[in-house]
Amino acid sequence: MASVAARLPDSQDSPAFAAMLNQSFEDAPPTFEGAVVSGTVVAVDKEFALIDVGLKAEGRVPVADFAKGDEETDIRPGDVVDVFVERMEDKNGEAVLSREKARREEAWQVLEKACAGREQVTGQIFNKIKGGFMVDLGGAVAFLPGSQVDIRPVRDVTPIMHTPQPFHILKMDRSWGNIVVSRRTVLEETQGETRAEILDQIAEGQIIKGVVKNLTDYGAFVDLGGVDGLLHVTDMSWGRVGHPSDVLSVGQTLEVQVIRYNASNGRISLGTKQLEADPWDAVPVKYPSGTRLPGRVTNVTEYGAFVELEPGVEGLVHVSEMSWTKKNVDAGKVVAESQEVEVMVLEVDMDKRRISLGLKQCQDNPWATFAAAHKVGDTLEGPVQNITEFGLFVGLAGDIDGMVHLSDLAWDKSGEEALQDYEKGQVVQVKVLGVDTEAERVALGIKQLTKAPASAALSSTSDAPKKGAVVTCTVAEVTDGGIAITIGDGGARGFIKRADLSRERSEQRPNRFAVGEKVDAKVLSIKKDGEVNLSIKAREVDEDKAAMAAFGSTESGASLGDILGAALKDKEEQEPKADQATKTATKAKARAKGAAESKADDGGSRTPEDGLQTGGAEPEKA
Repeated sequence: MASVAARLPDSQDSPAFAAMLNQSFEDAPPTFEGAVVSGTVVAVDKEFALIDVGLKAEGRVPVADFAKGDEETDIRPGDVVDVFVERMEDKNGEAVLSREKARREEAWQVLEKACAGREQVTGQIFNKIKGGFMVDLGGAVAFLPGSQVDIRPVRDVTPIMHTPQPFHILKMDRSWGNIVVSRRTVLEETQGETRAEILDQIAEGQIIKGVVKNLTDYGAFVDLGGVDGLLHVTDMSWGRVGHPSDVLSVGQTLEVQVIRYNASNGRISLGTKQLEADPWDAVPVKYPSGTRLPGRVTNVTEYGAFVELEPGVEGLVHVSEMSWTKKNVDAGKVVAESQEVEVMVLEVDMDKRRISLGLKQCQDNPWATFAAAHKVGDTLEGPVQNITEFGLFVGLAGDIDGMVHLSDLAWDKSGEEALQDYEKGQVVQVKVLGVDTEAERVALGIKQLTKAPASAALSSTSDAPKKGAVVTCTVAEVTDGGIAITIGDGGARGFIKRADLSRERSEQRPNRFAVGEKVDAKVLSIKKDGEVNLSIKAREVDEDKAAMAAFGSTESGASLGDILGAALKDKEEQEPKADQATKTATKAKARAKGAAESKADDGGSRTPEDGLQTGGAEPEKA
């Protein structure tokens, strides 16, 4: 400093001036550049504030740099502020100052002190970047990793962005300007203090208030005041909930009931629907079988559609109950989600909480409509819808099909030969032979449109089946109501009802027969159109009666097994008597044989005792 004073001009070469100059250098900081200094606001305009920091010239700082957040700045001339000196002089001769860097330097000093003392700092999340978020710590920018946002994974941080939040500083590096913070550690500290107390008070069935903390695909996490519980999507409402966001939102306050609490792992299951009455309690009264009512389709599957009758009560319309005429229909082609439909209650199972619904039952039954509009003997016209190995299916009014059996195609040809004369889509005339609305069957005939030739009439053929005769049949079709058959090589058509398939009820199942299988049945009757009614059951009864007659039994209603059982029992009762007689005869033979052997041993001499013993005459005198 003395050397500087020595170089001053003579006009200023005085001990007092030199002392003052040296004192000013001693009071000044070692360097202005790169340091935070205090300055006085000299003037303020719309854009800049002119600040004097004791240099040769003032510096300009944007007025916006003095604002805090969204608030307007209130800086005025005469205010003392801290600024960062970037350069002492620029090309215009002004000092280059920065309020932003000064605030950052101040923040770093505060943060370094908080980091050393493991103290909490306050900041705001203001931006999302790859791997985490950016946090403003009062001027310094820090990085918040995604894993450090909360104790549980958080998919949506919108509710906590731009709001003051507590953080812990995990790492600081001033040289690189890096700061890493954690919000999770703060939550763990605060929750750890109250968690044990809250868990001690929680009990199943308890109703408490909570705040929705996070939403997932399977439910919502609810903050119960330091402890989180899971509100599963199935426990949110008695009705169907597609996604938790449809009924809840993050930050929402709601009442929940503790439905399960596992003390070993601290898991809490919550529910909101349990706070409402169960709509299923009134189902038996409100939805008896046969009730027709409106509903809304909530879900469509490959096996049917679920229809909501009221919130919390759904029923299933199976694909078999969607259409009278179409089997194995695609449910998605009949109804769509959210569609309003009318359904009928078919069955209610309270134990399984299931309701079976019908869609077709609310529509006219085309089979009943057809039966009311047409009678046996009517002549109709329709296209051939399908050709199978046992006949033709012809389209009729009401979108139903009738079947022309092979035996009803032609009088002068076999069924297989006559089938070759038809093709799909061909329009044919048919005669109605019979209508069964329960089995949903319409029997049609083509050969019946013309009079049967004498050679084809059943009554004139020597091999035609007679009433009461047992004939061998071939299964042509298997239905729920029985089996359709053809008789012999003539192609006569017949039918065996389900109840006539066997004497045993357990064997009266049509599905135990296969197309092409041979069966023996008794002819019960022959209709005017030539169709034969047969019965396997009647044949079995006749066989049992014949067996009873062979065993001499006249018991009415006894089966062959009963007769054979009785015969076996009689045989068993007779065997002990025969065995006793055989044993007696054997003993007598043994005694006679022993006497003969004794006589041979003593040369034929006898004693009086011998005579008495054997019953012989007295011995001769000497």
